[in-house]
Amino acid sequence: MRLSVVMPVRDEAATLPTTLAALRARLDGSAEVLVVDGGSSDGSAAIAGEHGADRVLHAPGGRGGQLRAGVEAAAGDVLLLLHADCRLPSGAFAAVRDAIAAGYDWGAFRVRHVPSPGAGRLRRLLLRIADRRSWRTRLPYGDQAVFATHAALRSIGGVPDRPLMEDLELSRRLRRAGLRMARLPLAVEADARRFEARPLHATLCWWTFPTLYRLGVPPRVLARWYGNVR
Repeated sequence: MRLSVVMPVRDEAATLPTTLAALRARLDGSAEVLVVDGGSSDGSAAIAGEHGADRVLHAPGGRGGQLRAGVEAAAGDVLLLLHADCRLPSGAFAAVRDAIAAGYDWGAFRVRHVPSPGAGRLRRLLLRIADRRSWRTRLPYGDQAVFATHAALRSIGGVPDRPLMEDLELSRRLRRAGLRMARLPLAVEADARRFEARPLHATLCWWTFPTLYRLGVPPRVLARWYGNVR
């Protein structure tokens, strides 16, 4: 069972060396890391190649399209979709392999956003509330490091090429196909820097966009409201 990690990036030069080093420390020799650059202007693609990516691909900006390109190029039997500002917990790959071996087709981790040392009490509280949804969710988001067999992704047509909400749509399609989901108790650590830059805006988006999407608001409109999607 070979594992491929697909990581979409855009202007992540400051975090990529540390992120890729942490990822490589978790991997064994049979896994591959594909970084898909979405038009970075800070040299992210070159940095990814220098710090552990097996392949660096290029795709138009938009996380859905980047993930789709990476999945199509991956050689693994199992694909793990990892955001550039997320770090996997110890034992993550063993847990994924065990889940697939047990007959699950796809799954996700819990998530824990890591605030900066100077974050105030209110921001920490908002993050904890947001993280709680990952404990029991049946429709995981992208920061929960969704994984799936290549066969499962092919059966639903791959990762949806959407400018926003591609993660929710991916989860919906996998569930509608009747594929078995594993909810792993381990927690991915997500950098809270973007939340801290606009905490009220981020909180509003987290709690309203899924509902607006289900009600039919187009992803391109949500992406425009969200701003700086990557």
